[in-house]
Amino acid sequence: MTNKFKTVSIDTMIDKHIGKKGTKKRDAFENELRIDLLGEAIRQARQERNLTQEELGLLVGVQKAQISKIENSVKNARLETILKVFNALGASLKFTVVLG
Repeated sequence: MTNKFKTVSIDTMIDKHIGKKGTKKRDAFENELRIDLLGEAIRQARQERNLTQEELGLLVGVQKAQISKIENSVKNARLETILKVFNALGASLKFTVVLG
């Protein structure tokens, strides 16, 4: 039996279906990935400090549900709240702004 599938790299698939590096669609895709990583970083930092979402929410001044939303997707979170979360965790956040 012949294998009908061809193995390709993830970069090749992204280039084909999202767009080449430097295109608007590709930049938006990569920025969204970075934003998702931010939520995961918040979750890891909270867990390393043995805090529940509720406890972190109390430190920040928001409800547990807001912490959960931030950890799962910071896309709709206010920057001010994200900065408060990092401050409460004793963590720092560095931004790189790329103008294109």
